[in-house]
Amino acid sequence: YGPKAMLIDQDAGSGGDFMPYAFKRVGLGPLVGKRTWGGLIGISINPPLIDGGFLTVPFFRFFTPEGEWRVENEGVAPDIEVELDPAAVNRGEDTQLDAAIADVMKRLETWKPIQRKTPPPAAKL
Repeated sequence: YGPKAMLIDQDAGSGGDFMPYAFKRVGLGPLVGKRTWGGLIGISINPPLIDGGFLTVPFFRFFTPEGEWRVENEGVAPDIEVELDPAAVNRGEDTQLDAAIADVMKRLETWKPIQRKTPPPAAKL
């Protein structure tokens, strides 16, 4: 399926923290941009209080397969750090996207497709 890269930045949190972590962990490709903000603990719906108010309490957290509590308050660091320049964005330029495309194009020069065998047809019942 070819080389891949994922764009990340400081405004990504929750699933925007977990997806880059998983992408990097399984080796799908480099992360390009800025470190994510590190907000991966989730909250759940809590019963209302008697006066109609409510409290939200962090309820879920993420542990790595090694049992480490990661990502929360640290974010996910990019493999290729690139600032997103607001002035360039206003001109229609995306420095992070350009860096990701350059990286993928370079890796395409030496990429070889994986030959996969076609599975046999399903048995007819």
